[in-house]
Amino acid sequence: MSVLIVEPMEVEVMQWLADRHALQYAPELVRQPQALREALHHARALILPASVAVDAALLRAAPRLRVLGRMSAGIENIDTKACQLAHVQVVRSTSASAAAEAEFVIGALLALLRRVPVVGSDGLMVGRELGCATVGLVGMTPAARLLAQLLPVFGTQVVGYDPALHISAPLWARWGIAPLPLRALMEQADGVSVQLAYFLRYRGLMGDRVLSFCKPSQVLVSISHSALFDDIALAQALNSGRMAAAWLDSLEPGLLDPGRPLFGVSSLQITPRVASTTREARTRAAWAVARRIDDLLNTQAEPSEDFRSTFPDELPDPST
Repeated sequence: MSVLIVEPMEVEVMQWLADRHALQYAPELVRQPQALREALHHARALILPASVAVDAALLRAAPRLRVLGRMSAGIENIDTKACQLAHVQVVRSTSASAAAEAEFVIGALLALLRRVPVVGSDGLMVGRELGCATVGLVGMTPAARLLAQLLPVFGTQVVGYDPALHISAPLWARWGIAPLPLRALMEQADGVSVQLAYFLRYRGLMGDRVLSFCKPSQVLVSISHSALFDDIALAQALNSGRMAAAWLDSLEPGLLDPGRPLFGVSSLQITPRVASTTREARTRAAWAVARRIDDLLNTQAEPSEDFRSTFPDELPDPST
């Protein structure tokens, strides 16, 4: 058996792979850890859903494994150092979900700006228009590139920040985004979109030193891992009313439990990773990962520009 698929996948994509490699499709193994480890013994390539963590113990059960495919963009629960030591290449499409994520962010910004009223100059509580807003993009990902193209159609002014991208980098001009330091972005933006790829060094980046300077009545949408946020600082910004509302599309378990800072915060909206979960995005991701797996199993070629091996301390290249 060459390819083990544990994530639901389009029939056409699986048939394409099955025509080229010995394939086992077993999504039920997600709920059977021991059976999964037994099935891994002969697998050269593996496609796992984001709900299954990849650590050194799992890799030891897969001595022949050379390629790990992930159809979702997130790799927070993949031990990339262990993959590197085991000579397992992690492949994922970096752009398959960009259109879905950009649409989600725009829809969420429109909803928050209109649904969460502010006091107008006439004293009435009113909504706001995206076309009259400044939107700050935190993280220069493929989704941010699309947002930089779509938002100006509304008349929106777009500013941006990325900790891995110098303010003088030519990408800012190419994408039509005005670069700012993070604090300045928070002070100027009526709406903030966070799509920064998560690395451990970014944990708590959106903390008190950032959120305490947000523009009054600001709204925020995040499709990034919630570990980027300090929950105490976010709760304080929302409860004080300085930040009008926030919408997080990914939340670590337990952050809304009783006794935690975000428990009961009415201006916080949560969705369960729906930004990238569209039929079209999953189809694009499935084909991209399947073709890359076929390429690697046959030729051991170097990764194409649409894929990244993801090892510790690697800075994402936002220009691809």
